[in-house]
Amino acid sequence: MTERKVSIHVPALTRVEGEGSLRLRIEHGEIEELALTIFEPPRYFEKFLEGRRHHEVIDTVARICGICPIAYQMSAAQALENAFGMTPSDWVRDMRRVFYCGEWLQSHALHVHLLAAPDFLGFDSVVGMAEKYPDEVRRGLRLQGLGNRLIGLLGARSVHPVGARVGGFHRAPSLAEVDAMLDKLRGALPDAESLIAWAASLPMPDDPQDFVSVALRHPTDYPMTEGRIVADNGLDIDVADYESRFVEEHRAQSTALFSLLDGQPYLVGPLPRLNLNLDRLPASSRALLDATGVRFPSDNMFHSLLARTIEIHVALVEAIRLLEDYRVPDSPYAEPTVMAGSGCGATEAPRGLLWHRYVVDAAGIVRGARIVPPTSQNQARIEVDLRRSLLAFGLDHADDALRLRAETVIRNYDPCISCATHFLRLDVERR
Repeated sequence: MTERKVSIHVPALTRVEGEGSLRLRIEHGEIEELALTIFEPPRYFEKFLEGRRHHEVIDTVARICGICPIAYQMSAAQALENAFGMTPSDWVRDMRRVFYCGEWLQSHALHVHLLAAPDFLGFDSVVGMAEKYPDEVRRGLRLQGLGNRLIGLLGARSVHPVGARVGGFHRAPSLAEVDAMLDKLRGALPDAESLIAWAASLPMPDDPQDFVSVALRHPTDYPMTEGRIVADNGLDIDVADYESRFVEEHRAQSTALFSLLDGQPYLVGPLPRLNLNLDRLPASSRALLDATGVRFPSDNMFHSLLARTIEIHVALVEAIRLLEDYRVPDSPYAEPTVMAGSGCGATEAPRGLLWHRYVVDAAGIVRGARIVPPTSQNQARIEVDLRRSLLAFGLDHADDALRLRAETVIRNYDPCISCATHFLRLDVERR
């Protein structure tokens, strides 16, 4: 390689939520420096929650993310109920799962069709992709729209929903509303089935890697709103024990924290969820996965996209199953008995494990809060992936090609940088 120094400045990484950059320094054909820099200002949500009454938390944390507000609401509700020593009713637990299905639908459909697919098909954006693949883009918009409507069924609106509360929901949908939703969900199954086959046919890089998969695991169901924290390295702990094994650290280049499991990077998200919970898939979803010929558990990071399409189908199947047995409850919530204590909660956001801890006083006022979003848990893993993927790709490629490969790797994680700040300007320096 000719010795040279090159600097490339890309104002922002497109097709991700938030702002950040990557600094890459290459000397004599080797990566001497690789740093994923998150420069979005810290948002201090944990401090904002201190001094708030417990019933204010649910709507406040929804504001952390416009794409996955339900994940924040459900993890917070679970943690506060744990602090108050209450167990939600079966109806509430089922409807929370339905609520979560709506978020998986809209978030995964958005990522697959509008954010990630253009990378694999050679387009700069979904606008160019829509000219050649109009039916596929319309399918994505239909599925995303359906997810938003399902969120609205229980959340009163799809963006920053306000229907959830500690102990349940403010309002129960009517039978007529549920029947209308069931018709729409059943009608979307062909879209979900064709999406899986289409995703499996996309020209994805063959990029096997060693990584530790971390996800929730439920005794019987595919994990969404409940479960123990497990990993393929033998980890199996209660949600309350998260801090005994997982540690966040500051790094000089980032306003986001980097999370480590026993001192090492790890992966959360749809790929580890599927890797660890194949036996929890609904039978129809498992049959569609097997028909693709792609073997799971998979060590190819780019199979995250296929995993998202499987989870779209899971979300439809689960929402249909739970709503077919729907009944209007006597009350959609139970009042908590407020007491001093602390509690933890964890759910599976579209991007991976989302963990909350709250300390409340005897009046139910929050005195301490900690939130660990999935993107911050994946930060260290993204850096490892970037280094390995760029070396495998070849550092002698032109700077534009290196940038595109780096952006593709980062987008594959579907990072929500705004959630992670407590993306891509690329600086390449060659010597």
